[in-house]
Amino acid sequence: MGCCFSEPVDFDGEVTLFHFDLLRAIGRGAFGKVRVVEHKRSKKLYALKYIDKSQCIRDKAVAHIIQERRLLEEIDHPFVVNLRYAFQDDLNCFFVMDLMLGGDLRFHMNSQRHIPEEAIVFWIAELSCALDYLHRQRIIHRDLKPDNILLDEKGHVHITDFNVAIHCSQTRLHTSVAGSLAYMAPEVVGRKGYNWTVDWWSLGITAYELLFRKRPFDGRTGEKMTYSILNDPLKFPDDRQCSKAALSVVRGFIDRDVSTRLGCRPDGDGFDDIRDHAWFSSINWDALEAKKSKPPFVPDMTRANFDVSHELDEFLVVEKPLTHKKRKPNPDLEKMKPGFGQLEKYFTVYDFSKSQRMSYYPHNQAIGTESTNTDQTCVQASSDTIIPTATIAERSQGGSTMLESGHYLASIPPSRGPAAV
Repeated sequence: MGCCFSEPVDFDGEVTLFHFDLLRAIGRGAFGKVRVVEHKRSKKLYALKYIDKSQCIRDKAVAHIIQERRLLEEIDHPFVVNLRYAFQDDLNCFFVMDLMLGGDLRFHMNSQRHIPEEAIVFWIAELSCALDYLHRQRIIHRDLKPDNILLDEKGHVHITDFNVAIHCSQTRLHTSVAGSLAYMAPEVVGRKGYNWTVDWWSLGITAYELLFRKRPFDGRTGEKMTYSILNDPLKFPDDRQCSKAALSVVRGFIDRDVSTRLGCRPDGDGFDDIRDHAWFSSINWDALEAKKSKPPFVPDMTRANFDVSHELDEFLVVEKPLTHKKRKPNPDLEKMKPGFGQLEKYFTVYDFSKSQRMSYYPHNQAIGTESTNTDQTCVQASSDTIIPTATIAERSQGGSTMLESGHYLASIPPSRGPAAV
């Protein structure tokens, strides 16, 4: 399964796929596939996400891929799946990320008969640290759910999949709809305008699902689920077996009033309210944030913590397996088809061992022809998944601003010390 390519590799030159041995396939998403790779010189294992350029262009996802590439360069946190390398060849764009072999929380919800509450407390505490960090970096994830939360081999959680993440405006509310419907806040599905506070609602839905193995708002159609999110009261199962403090935290996050939602204090210090909550009384926050606390749940590393069918899918004859290929020299951007030229220009090389992380905020603007569109909504594919079609640049429709809409807009939390990027 590994690569047998024997040509000498220039490790001091620009990073390419030739720097890595290709190992097993472990995942597949809407915009790409994931494989385990080993860096040939350091012998470190990583997760390689690769995206077919032609498919990306057909799906009108060029802006999203460039946006994800830029945002990931800005992020470096213990509870995030961090970017280590980015590069491209003639056919694919590549993200080389931290490898998480412990599986996602969806996998463990499906494979474990019971997840102890102490493990859920621990996970939500670590995720709260990650969200607080992202919001201080002016980033909204917009798609937090069990599927996008990965465990490492020790049991620590990490947020992944920044495909629909965006920079948060400090002067206006965002209006595009992106992410997974079941985890969307009411201000998103109701199209009233939103900011970073929507991630705390999604964390509340995730906590509810981990505790009760079902979601609080449901519906067989997108229309019914939207109505439920906007109108149905929050209820807990009659046979619930969790602490009152757990119910209090869930109620705090799943609060339709953004001004009182847990973590969303208008002065930007809502994370302090989370840290002080009784449910987290067992958490040593300093040790937790330093990743020195011992996780209550450790994944079984003697087995695969992912769907092994991805391995078969990668090597089916109907699909062309990933291989090392040399690039065509000196590509001419002016002669490239639309989309290919944009990726060539804006999906730039990143090497964490040589490059200093930089921020693209507030200059992360729309790329090429996609910038001509106004803030678009997304196309609903099912009651649970939303396919993003919005561009990078989100412009308020009809000149609507925070003052005109009259909606609550919490300030972005101030930095807690030196920036990480």
